[in-house]
Amino acid sequence: MTDTAQRSDLVDPPSGPPEVSLLARPVVVALACLVVLAGLGWVYLGLMVAGMAGTGSAAAMGPGMGLFDLITGGVPLDGFAKALAEAICSPSFGHHGGGAAELVTLAGMWSAMALAMMLPTAGPMILTYAEIAATAARRGEPTVSPVALIVGYAGVWLAFALVAAAVQAGLARLALLDPAMSSASPLFSGAVFVGAGVYQFSPLKYACVTRCQRPFPFFLLHWTSRAGGVVRLGMRQGLLCLGCCWAMMLVMFAVGVMNVVWMALLGIVMGAEKIAVTTRFSKAIGVVFLLIGAWMIGDAVVAHWPAARAG
Repeated sequence: MTDTAQRSDLVDPPSGPPEVSLLARPVVVALACLVVLAGLGWVYLGLMVAGMAGTGSAAAMGPGMGLFDLITGGVPLDGFAKALAEAICSPSFGHHGGGAAELVTLAGMWSAMALAMMLPTAGPMILTYAEIAATAARRGEPTVSPVALIVGYAGVWLAFALVAAAVQAGLARLALLDPAMSSASPLFSGAVFVGAGVYQFSPLKYACVTRCQRPFPFFLLHWTSRAGGVVRLGMRQGLLCLGCCWAMMLVMFAVGVMNVVWMALLGIVMGAEKIAVTTRFSKAIGVVFLLIGAWMIGDAVVAHWPAARAG
């Protein structure tokens, strides 16, 4: 009888008031946070792209962005959407005036990119924690909301966003990025791809991606019922994710920082890496990046070769 009652408790958690039971479900809370935060990131980025495209051609933002010119017919935003996009995109990017205002705007953009691109890739890890927490809660054990885990994870990537914003400002001053935040040098773009491709074969990449692929043992080994401890778990997972994905995030400098086509593509690739069971996919991506980088560098050299020989 006791075993039967225990099984019943595991299958059917105690019921309570609707508002309490909903918030007490870790999986529901985790999914809601992922959808809302990632959705806000994509909305923010979409408004930025629309606002920038309203002042010129979307194709100038990088490869694949010409699709937006075909979809919109080049018609700029109007009314409230225009005002909102202008508020988000002010001050203008890529100008060399610099200043704190531009850095704040760039940091906001990279923060939105981090939420939009990286939170979905962390979904399996966050849901793994939520499922363990839900099982523990059904047994009457103390648990911490997955919100604490997300806070720790997102904090790492928001810190990365600040660094990336400063790097972008520096690249703009060196004239390696144009006002549309696209690469102004095919050699620079090729070097970024080659660097990202080489990193895919590094020991650090291997160590980080293999741990990202197996969050369940990590949580079992480091489980805690303290909120601060769960925030630190999120930070540790965030650092593992950063070690796995930072080079691919920097590929955005090569393809156009506001290239949402490549944002989505890289987000899918990084997510696929974390649900793979081996590192073969990571190495395949490394080969692709090396080939793209070699092609960019070779094309730039060939394009300038006659001029160099004539000089």
